[in-house]
Amino acid sequence: MKNSINEGESHFKPVKEECPPMGLETLKIDDFQLHASTMRRYSLGPHRGRLNIQAGIYEDEFYEGGWCAGRNDPMQWFEVDARRLTKFTGVITQGRSSLWSSDWVTSYRVLVSNDSHTWVTLKNGSQDLIFTGNREKEIPVLSEFPAPVMARYIRVNPRSWFSGGSVCMRVEILGCPMPDPNNYYRRRNEITTTDNLDFKHHSYKEMRQLMKIVNEMCPNITRIYNIGKSFDGLKLYAIEISDNPGEHELGEPEFRYTAGSHGNEVLGRELLLLLMQFMCQEYLAGNPRIRHLVEETRIHLLPSVNPDGYEKAFEVGSELGGWSLGRWSEDGLDIHHNFPDLNSILWEAEARKLTSRRVLNHHIPIPDWYLAKNATVAVETRALIAWMEKIPFVLGGNLQGGELVVSYPYDRTRFRSKTREATPTPDDLVFRWLAFSYASTHRLMTDASRRVCHTVDFAKEDGTVNGASWHTAAGSMNDFSYLHTNCFEMSMFVGCDKFPHKSELPDEWENNRESLLVFMEQVHRGIKGVVRDTQGRGVANAIVSVEGINHDVRTVADGDYWRLLNPGEYKVIVRADGYTSTSKVCEVGYEIGATRCDFVITRTNLSRIKEIMDKFSKQHGDSPLPVRRPPQPRPQRRRGA
Repeated sequence: MKNSINEGESHFKPVKEECPPMGLETLKIDDFQLHASTMRRYSLGPHRGRLNIQAGIYEDEFYEGGWCAGRNDPMQWFEVDARRLTKFTGVITQGRSSLWSSDWVTSYRVLVSNDSHTWVTLKNGSQDLIFTGNREKEIPVLSEFPAPVMARYIRVNPRSWFSGGSVCMRVEILGCPMPDPNNYYRRRNEITTTDNLDFKHHSYKEMRQLMKIVNEMCPNITRIYNIGKSFDGLKLYAIEISDNPGEHELGEPEFRYTAGSHGNEVLGRELLLLLMQFMCQEYLAGNPRIRHLVEETRIHLLPSVNPDGYEKAFEVGSELGGWSLGRWSEDGLDIHHNFPDLNSILWEAEARKLTSRRVLNHHIPIPDWYLAKNATVAVETRALIAWMEKIPFVLGGNLQGGELVVSYPYDRTRFRSKTREATPTPDDLVFRWLAFSYASTHRLMTDASRRVCHTVDFAKEDGTVNGASWHTAAGSMNDFSYLHTNCFEMSMFVGCDKFPHKSELPDEWENNRESLLVFMEQVHRGIKGVVRDTQGRGVANAIVSVEGINHDVRTVADGDYWRLLNPGEYKVIVRADGYTSTSKVCEVGYEIGATRCDFVITRTNLSRIKEIMDKFSKQHGDSPLPVRRPPQPRPQRRRGA
């Protein structure tokens, strides 16, 4: 072994060499590569000693938040087998994730080995090198080695710990694997990408510049705009990708991806920046799949909903922000769950049997209290709502991090006493299919052999979950979108690591690329059409109902509509104020491509009379229509008078 492995070696020379995380947090390091001297119980075994791993609210016999030694003494150790010669450059540590316990290591030694039998301690001259650990349990602490060390195995040996707690820790190791073409383990898990994209983490300024470059490369199919500003005044930039940017085309559905509502969940942000580059390049290269998407869909990508929070996380960098730095808006709000709770309004009306009379099952208005200037609403949330109301989105996905699952509405349980309970929408079967379309084409989400990110094995549920059955949360973007607009929205949790190292971005792009495209294509599933009057004019705000599904959509300004549906036959009813309702049976096939289902509706007699009266009033001012009195009968004379 080289450098510090030779026991008689003198002081290290300070050589700055950066190596990426080996992958305890991202699960590249599997459970069989993690060992420990002892463990308190299985749920606190070495397989749980991964940086940022989370314990559940209810800590149980399987999933707790770290490795804890079976005894509190300085003989304990946590070991990682790199399975190949590796240049180790540092260690990152955290305490145990727990709502109920306070456990962290305050100092430790590092030992390395090539055979797991003979161990050499990193030295500072003739003395063991003692690294400073944590002062509390959540903020990660990085300790860089004075010089790189070459070995296969590395151990962390706690020397002191919080006086009120135990020997518990979460760890990430920084290391560069040495070239070894004969290493089976490396070749088995290796992923390479052929896409020539900008794989890095972008600051706000760099993000804006990258979007400008994409726009300049593809000026005929892209348009950059902003939907508002953040609390700190940063513009919320979006890019539109369409064959006619800036215009809503009759019959063409509108799709959106958003990311970064939690500023520290940065993978989604980078995936959208990669997606816009990829679509521009592939469109120019003549890729028929991308050309069809661009020509038949109006796509909107908003990569950073919370740029203020992102800048905080970006400043400390990957691995060092912990689980929450930058999550909230600058004024301390969770943007994703900052929308008005329309579920309560709907469910209260249903309980009082007021739906269809006073409260509709769709396009539920925002309550007045929420619109007040002093309401606790983030400026970013207000910008999102205005955007959602302005553009007739049909389907949307918000990219989040820290898990591998697709979550679909409802996100709130019907009864507040329930912290988790499956709460389906009337479109539950459609949402399940949409969620599965993303999860099933992701490289890891439905892999039954993959390791659990934190506490829930979502792979058993095909990589999808009803939001309320996971954990209840009122005022989510998903529920609001479904109940206030025509848009079906869900959350894609695209990776266990919220802020992966830049070296992980090519792999994460490969994991998610197909899913991102397939989900966009689902906007063309179901039925679509135009509702017109007998004069051929589009009828806006007409209600489109599907028999058996208690949730309607509405036509937009030109009378066009889209209704996401699974394959099957459906009786569709259209009604509008002043028109006679009409219906027809529409069939949805299994192939991608919405079934055309147009409607012509006629004015009711009453609305025609009103129209004539209004027209007359405009021509003759406010004078009423002349009233023609019937002729009066002439009085008859009496005979003999």
